[in-house]
Amino acid sequence: WLGEEHGGAGGDFLHATIVIEELARAYESGFAATLHSDVVVPYLYHFGDDNQKKRWLSGCAKGDIITAIAMTEPGAGSDLAGMQMTAVRDGDFYVLNGSKTFISNGQICDLVIVAAKTDPANPHKGITLFVVEADTPGFVRGKNLKKIGLYAQDTSEMHFEDCRVPVANRLGPDGGGFLALMRNLQQERLVVAIGSQAAAEQVLKDTIDYVKERKAFGKPLSKFQNTQFKLAETATKIEVGRHYLDAVIARHMKGEYLVKECSMAKLYQTDMLGEVVDTCLQLFGGYGYMLEDPVARAYVDARIQRIFAGTNEIMKVIISKEMGL
Repeated sequence: WLGEEHGGAGGDFLHATIVIEELARAYESGFAATLHSDVVVPYLYHFGDDNQKKRWLSGCAKGDIITAIAMTEPGAGSDLAGMQMTAVRDGDFYVLNGSKTFISNGQICDLVIVAAKTDPANPHKGITLFVVEADTPGFVRGKNLKKIGLYAQDTSEMHFEDCRVPVANRLGPDGGGFLALMRNLQQERLVVAIGSQAAAEQVLKDTIDYVKERKAFGKPLSKFQNTQFKLAETATKIEVGRHYLDAVIARHMKGEYLVKECSMAKLYQTDMLGEVVDTCLQLFGGYGYMLEDPVARAYVDARIQRIFAGTNEIMKVIISKEMGL
């Protein structure tokens, strides 16, 4: 979606949507490509100054620069205002101290956007964003964390020990981090919803193919009423989700404020995906429990969708607030 002046192809978010969906349909769960392209790089594009864009965007488009974003801390997840990491101004530098965890692309990233408190007394206006380059002294990658799913994707701890980051690497104004995070989280949650929707559609397709071929008691599983009813229910949930999601994507591309709608999409699509993979795995029987089968990988990979980009419980809080409750 980046313009040609920044080394991109000049597309838009609809092109990105197609890529997200095709990766999901291929059961790709290694390098967090959509996180890099459609979650992190937009921060550089929207909030970076001309010099920062010139330094980094072309490399991001080519794949020479891989990005990550570090918000979550060992003691603060969805509650961004509760983060403890600090950044203290020291002349032409900020000195960062603190730790982050559960950072996707954390082991392989060349740049990481880090949220830190420049004014610890102010829970919202005291958060600032910084672009930390991989070779910055004081930036230490922790261990690659082991997960129940997304086996091929690196998820890392990060530590910042008197890490001196140039003022030129501050992303946006001092204290502007919280608003920047809130703005970009709309698209981040939409990206999660898109991937979840496409994954559910693919799992259903593969399950239909399987139950037509697999036989029990002399006839295909697809001829049993239980199979038919389960897949009919599943297809209905998926179809409803697709129509809502496409409407939200169209409005998002027009630049509308859709915090409630994107939160609803993230809530619905990820919950729906969890139900779909559970139902479909059951129809695969013992084969569905074997990791060599894509439905088993889809099952374990789906669980995180209800957690990252803000837990689904937080989505309900946001939706309630947007409703004026």
